[in-house]
Amino acid sequence: MYLPSASRYANPALYRRCGRSGVKLPLISLGLWHNFGGVDSYENARAIVRRAFDLGITHFDLANNYGPPAGSAEENFGRMLRTDLAAHRDELIISTKAGYDMWAGPYGDFGSRKYLISSLDQSLCRLGLDYVDIFYHHRPDPETPLEETMGALAHAVRSGKALYVGLSNYDHVLTSRALQILRELGTPCLIHQPRYSMLDRWPEANLLPLLEKEGVGCIPFSPLAKGLLTNRYFEGIPADSRAGHDPRFLRPEHVTDAVLEKTRQLDAVAKARGQTLAQMALAWLLNQKAITTALIGASKPAQVEDCVGATKNLHFAPEELAAIEQILATA
Repeated sequence: MYLPSASRYANPALYRRCGRSGVKLPLISLGLWHNFGGVDSYENARAIVRRAFDLGITHFDLANNYGPPAGSAEENFGRMLRTDLAAHRDELIISTKAGYDMWAGPYGDFGSRKYLISSLDQSLCRLGLDYVDIFYHHRPDPETPLEETMGALAHAVRSGKALYVGLSNYDHVLTSRALQILRELGTPCLIHQPRYSMLDRWPEANLLPLLEKEGVGCIPFSPLAKGLLTNRYFEGIPADSRAGHDPRFLRPEHVTDAVLEKTRQLDAVAKARGQTLAQMALAWLLNQKAITTALIGASKPAQVEDCVGATKNLHFAPEELAAIEQILATA
């Protein structure tokens, strides 16, 4: 029988308020995008989730299509909820999403009311839950009116199938419109999930200022740039790495000499701070005022431990920030 650590909430500073809401999220959240599907080791996935909860991670992020096969990550996490975490549901923030291709036919993709509500019902069945804490629209739909998509999110809350709603992969223009519609529907947006890291800074110009102004939380995904902001690729591409065996997400051509030179220099700054490169990359994100939590992935429990270690030093001296900016500015 799994008994979570009695000291998992010993550090109240590990949690940060999400925008203007009443919800606090852990500074590090766990995403189940990779390594939690039907093709993966269930016991390894279970060990990762257990270690995360022991360390105070209360937010677990999924989507309808996570696997492979699609849906299997929700099924596996549902199994963990029934066994290891059954007594702790009210300690958890569980999110899922819909927006990418999920089933055959014209109703299994993008942003129609038909798709979103049907997908949420399927997700709840796979998870074995009556509700999720956060339901996201996973990506904009260029053909469905935004009012219909946001109306479906609001309906999910009114029906009791979700407590809050979120957006993912929306630019600042669409986000601004979506936030206004959701407010008018009486279901304000809790959180936004963009891709954001030291090596991918597109949200800084417009999106982050908008979220801060509107009181919406922000949970960046790929905060370690698909593993580039770690030391895994300094000596080449390991056979067991994502770039080594799964070209869908990080391809060998992404691991260029220019990128590696930049990350080696960042690694030197991190070591001077007493951190790993991954820890400094997460701390740098969490140092941004608009950021609520960083969404990590993991293939083993030790990686979760390393990431949570980032929260021990979130302070940056001005000279450290200047050195990082100089490195990131190089071609």
